[in-house]
Amino acid sequence: MRDIAVFSGSAHPILAEEICAHLDVPLHRVRVQRFANDCLEVQLPANCRERDVFLIQPLVTPVQENLVELLLMLDAARGASAARTTVVLPHYAYARSDKKDAPRISIGGRLVADLLVAAGASRVLAMTLHSPQVHGFFSVPVDHLHALRELAKHFRRHDLSNTTVVSPDLGNAKEAAAFARMLGVRVAAGAKQRFADDRVSISTVIGDVAGRDVIVLDDEIAKGSTVLELLERLRELDVRSVRVACTHGLFSAGALKRISDQPDVVEIVCTNTVPIPLDDRVPKLEVLTVAPPLAEAIRRIHNGESVSALFDA
Repeated sequence: MRDIAVFSGSAHPILAEEICAHLDVPLHRVRVQRFANDCLEVQLPANCRERDVFLIQPLVTPVQENLVELLLMLDAARGASAARTTVVLPHYAYARSDKKDAPRISIGGRLVADLLVAAGASRVLAMTLHSPQVHGFFSVPVDHLHALRELAKHFRRHDLSNTTVVSPDLGNAKEAAAFARMLGVRVAAGAKQRFADDRVSISTVIGDVAGRDVIVLDDEIAKGSTVLELLERLRELDVRSVRVACTHGLFSAGALKRISDQPDVVEIVCTNTVPIPLDDRVPKLEVLTVAPPLAEAIRRIHNGESVSALFDA
């Protein structure tokens, strides 16, 4: 792959290294300096002139630090005369701020998309955005991948003859239905109402789950309040076992341990779009890699090939 330059910010260098290993191209680690006034300065350590530049930087904790670093990376690439700059966003944290559901609040997903484009993004490669409309917040082309194939490959190792995929809410039901089709199993969904960031209510589960093995599928798990509430409803319906799966395993505020401590949870599966410290991991956790599909998408973007086969359900 000629005329390509791949850079990693501070957010998730391990995933960036894995992607570059699949591409068989060198990874360039961005140099970040902090001045005495707490401002950041970013330097790209390799030539960008007239090259196809890819910047790998998920917006993960600390989100604001990593966002500003990414904006400075984009500005540096533009100032270095990059031919095209693609932002590789394995996780877009601001995708959850996608609508105005209260007076006088900002729509962060759209604002941050505008900032990325203003800073110099020519294209965006994202993984499992929180809601479909976020794709339209960007005024540049967006390739939107999902991790359903990686998750399905993992779960096919189990006996799925008595399995139902359960979405925690109706908003995620379409993705859950696609996942269920890939596995050849039934699908169900919870009727969820959210009252606050960490307070939800699931009144019932729509679908056949009694006496069955359940795979709870969500796009991301943060504090885990939705999963724990859903587990209460599933117990009332006498499910046989529960496996929890998501793309983005944020697991903030001890969520991973709280879910793992539930006796009916057999397994927790997520991908490595978000770095999970080794000290925080639990025996029930299985982390799958999304480096191969991201690397293949980068290769296709660079070579001007279709990316649609990678994200069609």
